[in-house]
Amino acid sequence: MSLVAFALFAVLAVPVCETAAATVDETARRVPASRSEIDLTFAPVVRAAAPAVVSITTRKQVDVRRDLFADDPFFRHFFRDFGVPSGPGRREQNSLGSGVVVRDDGLVVTNHHVIEGADEITVILHDRREVRAEVLADDERADLAFIMLQGDIGDLPVVPLGDSDRIEVGDLVLAIGNPFGIGQTVTSGIVSAKSRVSPGRRDVSFIQTDAAINPGNSGGALIGLDGTLIGVNTAIFTRGGGGSIGIGFAIPANLVRAQMLSIDAEGTVRRPWLAADIQAVDTGLAAALDMRRPAGVVVNRVYDGGAAERAGLVKGDVILEVDGVEIFDEPGLNLRLALQPIGERVQLLRWHDGQAEILSLRVEAPPHTPEPARIVLEGRHPFDGLEVANMSPAFNEELGLDMFETGVVVVRLARRGFASRLRLRTGDVIVAIDGEEVKTVDGLLGLIGRERRRWEISIRRDGRIHVLTVG
Repeated sequence: MSLVAFALFAVLAVPVCETAAATVDETARRVPASRSEIDLTFAPVVRAAAPAVVSITTRKQVDVRRDLFADDPFFRHFFRDFGVPSGPGRREQNSLGSGVVVRDDGLVVTNHHVIEGADEITVILHDRREVRAEVLADDERADLAFIMLQGDIGDLPVVPLGDSDRIEVGDLVLAIGNPFGIGQTVTSGIVSAKSRVSPGRRDVSFIQTDAAINPGNSGGALIGLDGTLIGVNTAIFTRGGGGSIGIGFAIPANLVRAQMLSIDAEGTVRRPWLAADIQAVDTGLAAALDMRRPAGVVVNRVYDGGAAERAGLVKGDVILEVDGVEIFDEPGLNLRLALQPIGERVQLLRWHDGQAEILSLRVEAPPHTPEPARIVLEGRHPFDGLEVANMSPAFNEELGLDMFETGVVVVRLARRGFASRLRLRTGDVIVAIDGEEVKTVDGLLGLIGRERRRWEISIRRDGRIHVLTVG
């Protein structure tokens, strides 16, 4: 750490004395004038926040594929000490991560990927007690999960939620978690960037930090020097799958707060939906739209009867701001909407026909229309054993599919029956059978009920049509 960086943390640590949530005095945000001003420490912040950061271990049963040489006596003799499975079945898999106590009733926030598929969740508190926990709600697309500690756990230390909108690039931060399972560890760094987009994530923009985040830190705390939670650590960029190289990401605390409110009100996380297809404005689009510089997101289409259409958005509009916050991409816009409760209104600044205008949009959740009607198909046909469902904006969101797509989607692959031999994938859309369009599950049931010697099945995958021939 450079002298200037060290000096900055020293000065900014001064306001944290009796309470971890004290506001940092703006007058302290300066480069120190002398060496006497840098002889300070992060310790007061750590003492206040670290007890509320917990370790999480999970257990789950996973399928084990039969080894090609499992029945070879020679192979088994030389590799018996390595636990070669005797055949197909299931084995126990353990994983670890971190979490943050955000409410004194035992509510802990962590990452979805930390608890995904877990059969058993154990939380290790700061005093080394081990407590069972159950999943209260989770959001795979934002990689957030909320778990509730079980039993009589007494008083718990809590990290107060900060305002992640107020942080600035260059602010000093602390990352607290359990890297590699070695025990609670504190690392320091700065806010490297805001509104950062991570590959594969369309629904949230992240806080980027150079504070060291390693495997096991997932779900841990990113703490500001006022002692509040400003983010939940979630991912890192690495070279070759190694440890931290100074590029880590955290989910903003304001999204954590919004999801907690949603859980309290409705018992689950409900994600808002713009009801429009959008893309970031680049240099070429900016020129075509008569804009002085690239900014905002352009509307490519709107969902009939959805919130965007009712607010007055049309194809070709550019959304520049949401509630006064500038928008640069789809994750940034989705985050601003997600910070508002369902039913609230936000103000959109749009660029329309060469002019800037204000629109009011009511925040809504995607509709479950039509109903999913999930079903496992059975019978003497190629789909025997396959689970399918009707597509809708809400159901598509759960699966991470295009919200506008309609039809019948493969929800789960078959482990038995003829369908297990088809080269289908979860998320494939069944488009047609022998040239007849498939629109709903009921329609599919009608088509597969007919006797056929040969089946020509059209599916849509990643925007392309594939044809499978059976018989």
